[in-house]
Amino acid sequence: MPLTTGQAVAAIAVMAAVTFLTRALPFLLFDRGGTPPKVVLYLGRVLPPAIIAMLIVYCLRNTTFGFDGTLASCAGWLPQLLAAAAVVLLHLWKRNNLLSIFGGTALYMVLVQAVFG
Repeated sequence: MPLTTGQAVAAIAVMAAVTFLTRALPFLLFDRGGTPPKVVLYLGRVLPPAIIAMLIVYCLRNTTFGFDGTLASCAGWLPQLLAAAAVVLLHLWKRNNLLSIFGGTALYMVLVQAVFG
Protein backbone atom coordinates (compact mmCIF):
# COMPACT_ATOMS: atom_id res chain seq x y z
CA MET A 1 0.00 0.00 0.00
CA PRO A 2 1.67 3.24 -1.09
CA LEU A 3 1.86 6.13 1.33
CA THR A 4 0.36 9.51 0.64
CA THR A 5 2.65 12.52 0.75
CA GLY A 6 1.40 13.46 4.21
CA GLN A 7 1.94 9.95 5.55
CA ALA A 8 5.46 9.84 4.12
CA VAL A 9 6.32 13.21 5.67
CA ALA A 10 4.87 12.10 9.03
CA ALA A 11 6.83 8.82 8.93
CA ILE A 12 10.07 10.66 8.12
CA ALA A 13 9.41 13.17 10.92
CA VAL A 14 8.80 10.40 13.46
CA MET A 15 11.95 8.54 12.38
CA ALA A 16 14.01 11.75 12.57
CA ALA A 17 12.66 12.54 16.05
CA VAL A 18 13.34 9.03 17.34
CA THR A 19 16.86 9.05 15.86
CA PHE A 20 17.58 12.45 17.40
CA LEU A 21 16.24 11.39 20.81
CA THR A 22 18.30 8.19 20.89
CA ARG A 23 21.40 10.27 20.19
CA ALA A 24 20.59 13.12 22.58
CA LEU A 25 19.01 11.21 25.49
CA PRO A 26 22.28 9.99 27.07
CA PHE A 27 23.56 13.58 27.18
CA LEU A 28 20.31 14.76 28.71
CA LEU A 29 20.12 11.99 31.33
CA PHE A 30 23.75 11.89 32.43
CA ASP A 31 25.65 14.95 33.53
CA ARG A 32 28.89 15.40 31.62
CA GLY A 33 30.91 15.94 34.78
CA GLY A 34 29.55 13.04 36.79
CA THR A 35 30.12 9.34 36.51
CA PRO A 36 27.46 7.15 34.91
CA PRO A 37 25.21 5.11 37.20
CA LYS A 38 26.51 1.74 38.32
CA VAL A 39 23.88 -0.12 36.29
CA VAL A 40 25.11 1.53 33.08
CA LEU A 41 28.71 0.59 33.88
CA TYR A 42 27.62 -2.96 34.68
CA LEU A 43 25.70 -3.31 31.41
CA GLY A 44 28.65 -1.91 29.48
CA ARG A 45 30.82 -4.62 31.00
CA VAL A 46 28.56 -7.66 30.65
CA LEU A 47 26.54 -7.03 27.48
CA PRO A 48 29.30 -7.40 24.83
CA PRO A 49 30.30 -10.96 25.88
CA ALA A 50 26.62 -11.90 26.33
CA ILE A 51 25.78 -10.67 22.83
CA ILE A 52 28.71 -12.55 21.30
CA ALA A 53 27.65 -15.74 23.11
CA MET A 54 24.10 -15.28 21.87
CA LEU A 55 25.38 -14.83 18.29
CA ILE A 56 27.42 -18.03 18.54
CA VAL A 57 24.41 -19.97 19.78
CA TYR A 58 22.28 -18.47 17.00
CA CYS A 59 24.84 -19.34 14.32
CA LEU A 60 25.24 -22.94 15.49
CA ARG A 61 21.58 -23.63 16.37
CA ASN A 62 20.77 -25.72 13.27
CA THR A 63 24.10 -27.50 13.00
CA THR A 64 23.88 -31.28 12.85
CA PHE A 65 27.03 -33.26 13.49
CA GLY A 66 27.70 -36.33 11.42
CA PHE A 67 30.71 -38.05 9.88
CA ASP A 68 30.79 -41.01 7.53
CA GLY A 69 34.50 -40.97 6.71
CA THR A 70 34.40 -38.44 3.86
CA LEU A 71 35.28 -34.78 3.83
CA ALA A 72 31.96 -33.98 2.17
CA SER A 73 30.06 -35.21 5.24
CA CYS A 74 31.88 -32.58 7.33
CA ALA A 75 30.97 -29.71 4.99
CA GLY A 76 27.82 -28.92 6.97
CA TRP A 77 29.38 -28.46 10.39
CA LEU A 78 33.18 -28.29 10.23
CA PRO A 79 33.45 -24.79 8.67
CA GLN A 80 31.04 -23.42 11.29
CA LEU A 81 32.90 -25.08 14.14
CA LEU A 82 36.33 -23.94 12.90
CA ALA A 83 35.11 -20.38 12.37
CA ALA A 84 33.54 -20.28 15.85
CA ALA A 85 36.80 -21.55 17.34
CA ALA A 86 38.70 -18.90 15.40
CA VAL A 87 36.41 -16.20 16.81
CA VAL A 88 37.06 -17.40 20.35
CA LEU A 89 40.83 -17.66 19.84
CA LEU A 90 41.08 -14.26 18.15
CA HIS A 91 39.09 -12.67 20.93
CA LEU A 92 41.19 -14.27 23.66
CA TRP A 93 44.33 -13.18 21.85
CA LYS A 94 43.52 -9.58 20.87
CA ARG A 95 40.37 -8.72 22.90
CA ASN A 96 38.96 -6.91 19.85
CA ASN A 97 35.33 -7.65 18.96
CA LEU A 98 35.58 -6.42 15.37
CA LEU A 99 38.74 -8.40 14.66
CA SER A 100 37.16 -11.52 16.14
CA ILE A 101 33.95 -11.22 14.14
CA PHE A 102 35.59 -10.26 10.85
CA GLY A 103 38.32 -12.88 11.24
CA GLY A 104 35.81 -15.64 11.93
CA THR A 105 33.59 -14.52 9.06
CA ALA A 106 36.52 -14.40 6.63
CA LEU A 107 37.70 -17.85 7.69
CA TYR A 108 34.20 -19.26 7.32
CA MET A 109 33.81 -17.81 3.84
CA VAL A 110 37.20 -19.21 2.74
CA LEU A 111 36.35 -22.61 4.15
CA VAL A 112 32.91 -22.71 2.54
CA GLN A 113 34.01 -21.35 -0.85
CA ALA A 114 37.48 -22.84 -1.32
CA VAL A 115 37.92 -25.85 0.94
CA PHE A 116 34.48 -27.42 1.32
CA GLY A 117 32.82 -25.87 -1.76
